[in-house]
Amino acid sequence: QVQLVESGGGLVQAGGSLRLSCAASETIFGLMGWYRQAPGKQRELVATISNGGSTNYADSVKGRFTISRENAENTVYLQMNNLKPEDTGVYYCNWRKYATDYWGKGTLVTVSS
Repeated sequence: QVQLVESGGGLVQAGGSLRLSCAASETIFGLMGWYRQAPGKQRELVATISNGGSTNYADSVKGRFTISRENAENTVYLQMNNLKPEDTGVYYCNWRKYATDYWGKGTLVTVSS
């Protein structure tokens, strides 16, 4: 069973930075991504990265967030800079493996104004 474990969340002031990590229990390949869910809202895409390194970002985070991956370490990262209060939420790691979506349990990011 695939396991994804997120870490790196926390409380930060607006304008600050956090780096999230997602460690997989096995060798990763294919599309990896980060999603987030704010209180009372649906889960939304933040960023994805293909095996070849192609990236895709939500408009709201472009220029502030950077997704990256280290396949040799089975890890995906999300560098978040210039954080805003609206970035607050639980951030989830996603792995689409053979058309099946696997999710971590999430890490909470709280941005204070």
